Amino acid sequence: MMKKLMIKEVCNALKGELILGNENDYIERVCTDSRKAVRGDLFFPLIGENHDAHKFIPMAIDGGCSDFVVSDPKEIMEHPLKEQLHVILVEDTTKALQNLASYYLSTFNMKKIGITGSTGKTTTKDMLYYICSGKHKTARNVGNLNNHIGLPLTVLGFDEGTEIGILEMGMSEFGEINLLAEIVKPDIGIITNIGTSHIENLGSREGILKAKLEITNFFTEKNILVVNEINDMLTRENTQGVYKRLSVGNNGKSDFIISDIIDRGEEGIAFTVEHKLEAMRFELPIPGRHNAVNGTLAVAAAMELGISMEEAAKGLAKMELTDKRLNIKGKDGVKIIDDTYNASPDSMKAGIDVLMAAKGMRKIAILADMLEMGKDSPKYHREVGEYAARQRVDILMAVGEQARYMAEAAEEILGKEKVRYYSDKEKLMSEIKTAVQLGDIILVKGSRGMAMDQVVKKIME
Repeated sequence: MMKKLMIKEVCNALKGELILGNENDYIERVCTDSRKAVRGDLFFPLIGENHDAHKFIPMAIDGGCSDFVVSDPKEIMEHPLKEQLHVILVEDTTKALQNLASYYLSTFNMKKIGITGSTGKTTTKDMLYYICSGKHKTARNVGNLNNHIGLPLTVLGFDEGTEIGILEMGMSEFGEINLLAEIVKPDIGIITNIGTSHIENLGSREGILKAKLEITNFFTEKNILVVNEINDMLTRENTQGVYKRLSVGNNGKSDFIISDIIDRGEEGIAFTVEHKLEAMRFELPIPGRHNAVNGTLAVAAAMELGISMEEAAKGLAKMELTDKRLNIKGKDGVKIIDDTYNASPDSMKAGIDVLMAAKGMRKIAILADMLEMGKDSPKYHREVGEYAARQRVDILMAVGEQARYMAEAAEEILGKEKVRYYSDKEKLMSEIKTAVQLGDIILVKGSRGMAMDQVVKKIME
């Protein structure tokens, strides 16, 4: 539960003007949904491209809410209960929410870790949470609350006494990580990798690297950046700065060296990490060889927080994945690898690797469009289709406008009988139940905008 804040304190943090109410009263929670706002909440009516939540202020008042931050006081001043309300006037309610989150973090004696990257952010965040929470009171973003609104709301829910805050930072444009880094002022930054997600907006992988490095914009020599040096863009030359740099890799040049990865399919992986003169064997109960890198990034950050490698190993052994990320489900003799949260070429290939390592009679990949791939989208989709074929999936079902390039590339290797293309998801869903057999293991993956979780539900019916 959020620490109580005095309205006077909030007003100062927002550089706002208290136009109604008593500055010595307190708020207990922050809310941006008028349907959920109750007594003790501070309601921020946010203005988006298509809506202005100021019009929902009467609904919030009806629900018992009496504390408001507004940029337009019209709805308040016309309300018959206005004299019973506390109202802070600001120029921009979204910016005010961000300013309050930044101030709130400054009231803690807390170590803050910011995590970004094209893929693996959420998994690495969850791994670090499991490691740290064994020893410290630890908080993190829940779900995908990693943007300019979700992250402040996450921060404003941190309990009193929180010692470590782990904050995933998402972005699709330049400047977005900078904004989140300015709110959080992370002590440690982690960059998981540089792939092709949002390349349509950022122009090139060099542009993506530049945007991710915004996480270091407020760093000094006291800060630490942890990077995955196996990634071709995260070289020493590209990621050096005034801060301390720690690298994770698979050769002797890295600070944390990964070796001896054993892939046990759906049961998880095991791997060894060497750092200086210490070596530790890690057992990770989640699938995917790529998670050895994510796990080691988390270990590297944890050790900078005073957690031993042995303690980190115990934390990772308890790891559970956030829903829709390589989540393996089963029903009626069929297993589904539900990885429907998002998709990029790297994560598609990682998902295919998990599929091929899992136990099943037939390995079926149901892959949908990867969105925001820019002008080279056909190339990236062909790359994934070719990879699936070379890994020898038994059946590839490709769905979506861009996925036809996957199907074309796979057909050239596997032949037409093993590749099925669907221009839309509805056609796939009408045939999926008859296509699946007892003993199949099925990977379902695509960009979030393709809503492939609907396909998972259809198979599970």
